[in-house]
Amino acid sequence: MSLAELEAAVPAVAGLSVPRRGAWGRLVRSELRLVFGRRRNIALLAGLSFVPLLLGTLLFVTQDSALGGQGPGFIGRVTGNGLFLVVASLFMCLPFLLPLTTGIASGDAIAGEAQAGTLRYLLAVPVSRGRLLAVKALATMTFVGSAVAAIAVVALVVGAAYFGLGELTLLSGSTVPLSDGVLRIAGVALYVVLSLSGLVAVGLFLSSLTEVPVGAMAATVVVAIVSAVLDTLPQLAAIQPALLTHHWLNFAEFLRIQVDWGVLGRGLAVQAAWVAIFGALAWSRFTTADVTS
Repeated sequence: MSLAELEAAVPAVAGLSVPRRGAWGRLVRSELRLVFGRRRNIALLAGLSFVPLLLGTLLFVTQDSALGGQGPGFIGRVTGNGLFLVVASLFMCLPFLLPLTTGIASGDAIAGEAQAGTLRYLLAVPVSRGRLLAVKALATMTFVGSAVAAIAVVALVVGAAYFGLGELTLLSGSTVPLSDGVLRIAGVALYVVLSLSGLVAVGLFLSSLTEVPVGAMAATVVVAIVSAVLDTLPQLAAIQPALLTHHWLNFAEFLRIQVDWGVLGRGLAVQAAWVAIFGALAWSRFTTADVTS
């Protein structure tokens, strides 16, 4: 947040009295401008948008060769229907690129302000620290949602241009109309966004512990990587359902003839538990910390 924005948000600077609701709204808008105004974050969105373009172009060029229609996950289905390019692109980005994006955004949320020396001014805004933390979380989740949306929208456009859109063939072999298929793909994207909420909470907590944003960013990404590694070990089967990344690929339920909402609900419940735990830790740390920078 710039100093000019801070001065506008802090009524004490001008000796004025401004309602808390007005300060809250300005704080949200200012935080969103800060997050989406950073060149690093813009570069992240551009890089993520390039993934479906690259994948779609590669599949389009090779579709008539021996490699056409092959690939892990949902990639082999893309040439038959451009809608699957959305799923394939999210499938490719979810293991690392989206956690990296989430880690950068959430790890920088508080630590970046502390390093820049603007956090102490920000805390002078007539909004409680708890609400300020909520604003940070909201802005971060908005950015994460924008990252997923960027992938999905570009994939949809590229898929339509290269392979066309039509009835969606589900994993069971049944087909649904295009309108139903678009709704299912939208459900996939929404589930991916919500599946990253736990990692956002972890990043905010780690960001509240340090004034070095790079450290908080790296630690957040490491948490996601460690969770993914632990999820591959059969010896840890008992704890795997509670791991942060265990249910990330449950979005495939939207591609079945009968969506198992129980499976999706369990995945979101795990994310809610991580949000509750690390959100509480972040709140406890942020509301009691002695901020000097």
